[in-house]
Amino acid sequence: MSIHTLFHLTVVGALAMTLSACGGGSSSTSSTDSTESGTSTAAVLCNYASSLFNSSPSVNATATATWSCSSTLRSITANGLPDHAVGTFPSTDNPNAISAQNISASVAVAPTKTNVITPRVGAQNKPGMALNGIVFDPGTAGACDNSGACDLGRGTGAWSIEALGQNSFRFGTDSNNAHVQPQGTYHYHGIPEGLVTKLNKGVAMSMALIGWAADGFPIYARHGYSTASDASSAIKVVTSSYKLKTSPDANRPATSLYPMGAFTQDYEYVSGSGDLDECNGRTGVTPEFPNGIYHYYATDTFPYLQRCVKGQL
Repeated sequence: MSIHTLFHLTVVGALAMTLSACGGGSSSTSSTDSTESGTSTAAVLCNYASSLFNSSPSVNATATATWSCSSTLRSITANGLPDHAVGTFPSTDNPNAISAQNISASVAVAPTKTNVITPRVGAQNKPGMALNGIVFDPGTAGACDNSGACDLGRGTGAWSIEALGQNSFRFGTDSNNAHVQPQGTYHYHGIPEGLVTKLNKGVAMSMALIGWAADGFPIYARHGYSTASDASSAIKVVTSSYKLKTSPDANRPATSLYPMGAFTQDYEYVSGSGDLDECNGRTGVTPEFPNGIYHYYATDTFPYLQRCVKGQL
């Protein structure tokens, strides 16, 4: 399988989707943020490269990932193998084996934030890529119809099944919030714990830049400054602004069958209830960008990974 220029595909399928994971019912909405000129990221991790033999029985091969930058693009070539310990695959809940992939993707080296929110959920619309070449993929192909009949692989119902944060369905995710697609692609549905541990080098409360979003802005895991604009403020666990709805939507399968949180549509964006915006991002300073930049977060709660971007694609 080849994932070529993954982040430059035209966003057509996603624009036709319900934006329940991005704070509304329309496919492309205006944000309150004004358009910002491109901020170069060329000084950060342009030469990041990793080649590590992964002795996990489910991998037992060398994981490789190499990033480079031109005047306009940040690009990666990788073999799609994780560079940290993984769970057992195949497993009872995930019958697929990890296999090497041909990863080739590019994002803007000088991303531009806009006043448009663009969904990034679906097979051809991933929200970003981890430094180790593993794709971020928050959604699933699983769905249920109104009666509660479900298919975890190719569901055609209206209710999108969540991979994390629920106990109604089992997708076989490991301790990295990851599992394997039928074609062998290992991918993250949430915080890549093994990668974070590797990048933090034993420092638990620190900001870890774990990858790059489809629009070229950086993605961090879990921790950020208490005051977004102040690098001297304490490090804290950053929280999303999504909450479970107080009552289920009309025609939803019964909560006695599937408690709230089983479906993407069970969540809503509540502005100001957390630290982050609709796309799990905010503008502020980071260790790599002391002058400030818009950046995304992988969080411990829904949406886990951003499901939309605010930068120009």
